[in-house]
Amino acid sequence: MTQLFDPADLYVLAPEIIITVTALVVLFLDLAARGRERMWLAGVSALGVVTAMALVGRQVSEGSSRVLAFSGLHVVDYYANFFKVVFLLSAVIVILLSARHLEEQGMDAGGFYSLLLFATLGTMLMASAADLLSLFVGLETMSVCTYALCGFLKRDQRCNEGALKYLLMGAFSTGVILYGMVLLYGVAGSTNLEAIAKAIGRGGFRNPALVMAMVLLASGFGFKIAAVPFHMYLPDMYEGAPTPVVAFMAGAAELAGMAVLVRVFLLALPDLQMDWGLLFWVLAVLTMTIGNLVAIAQANIKRMLAYSTIAHMGYLLIGPVVGSQLGVAAVLFYSLAYACMTIGAFGMVVLLARGTARGDQIDDFTGLAQKSPLAAGVMLLFLLSLTGIPPTAGFVGKFYLFAAAVNAGYIWLALIAVINSAISLFYYMRVAMVMYMRELPPQGIALSRSPALYLALLLAAVVTLILGIFPGPVLEFAWASAAGIAG
Repeated sequence: MTQLFDPADLYVLAPEIIITVTALVVLFLDLAARGRERMWLAGVSALGVVTAMALVGRQVSEGSSRVLAFSGLHVVDYYANFFKVVFLLSAVIVILLSARHLEEQGMDAGGFYSLLLFATLGTMLMASAADLLSLFVGLETMSVCTYALCGFLKRDQRCNEGALKYLLMGAFSTGVILYGMVLLYGVAGSTNLEAIAKAIGRGGFRNPALVMAMVLLASGFGFKIAAVPFHMYLPDMYEGAPTPVVAFMAGAAELAGMAVLVRVFLLALPDLQMDWGLLFWVLAVLTMTIGNLVAIAQANIKRMLAYSTIAHMGYLLIGPVVGSQLGVAAVLFYSLAYACMTIGAFGMVVLLARGTARGDQIDDFTGLAQKSPLAAGVMLLFLLSLTGIPPTAGFVGKFYLFAAAVNAGYIWLALIAVINSAISLFYYMRVAMVMYMRELPPQGIALSRSPALYLALLLAAVVTLILGIFPGPVLEFAWASAAGIAG
């Protein structure tokens, strides 16, 4: 008889347990501190996230490349741990940049941090999902929390509109994913990813239900990563939601969808790679092209970064199209780079948002180089990295993604990606032009004076720069992490 629970499984799940306990402690402390200053809750939340990250690092250092827990529902391997580092790093940066912003916007700090931590828990469970059941639990944990976070400004009409669109589209995509899972279970007779692959391999024939399951899962995950044509909700949601929430969505939630997409299709459906590879090729081209072209017309920087996110998801889709170890390693590295540079860009929006000023228009950055050359330089670094210009993390990530496509023979895909990167230079550098080539307006620019925000921007900038100059150790870890997925 299979043992359903082993106490040793709790150690495997230790990072997730720490995040859960921290979220519950934050809720309790928030309740106990009613009517008092609660900015210190950011410190408690950040401490819990850093502790969880240390436990992830310890699991990596122990050298065990793959450990199964809870009867094979939960797996801890290098691939999962790499993405957990990305999600936890994103969470701690977002916590820091939101510390004073929540107080200035009159938002409930305890509720915000607890929801953020539970959403982070969901992303971690998704990264470690070895079974469709655990994948669905992680997906819903993340989704429900992000629905609430996106509508956190209850009296803001734009916030409510964006959150409602996200909720409706998210619920629909969840149903699509669930239907695909049911069909996959009906064909394979198992919910375990590796067992599904074995069952499909033994079948030796093309089952229409299997093809339908593949299409439904691709569509559902397409919603989660905002791939074209499943992206309609994202710009309105990004524009209306609180900026720290948008930063977390871009740096963790969207990437969690990419993490499970790669694991599910490469591990459970390898025999259908010719089919879904072509499907993702089309999605990648549409996503990066439409994302970049529509971003050009945006005057709101949050909407511009929303379409930028869509375009970057298109770049990341190159990894599963290629399906090689290099392709998966490039997805891992670029996920870390993208999380830091895009959260940093949104952090600059928070820097300009004081009082009634939202700081979300491109023109709000007018003359920033005269007001604060350091702040303008940091924003320029993030913009250069998003474009893919050396010596930044974005350049290294795109280089390996495009190289993986070329090595696998997808020359046209790599060429289209390079052209799209050139297109993105136009709208990213428009922000730089506003900062450096326009005079400071008579009313000036009011910048936030939050030390925690400065620390968050510094952390994002340092990681973005170091990954561009010394990418070797992270690339080696990404390569080892990809071995268990692409082989």
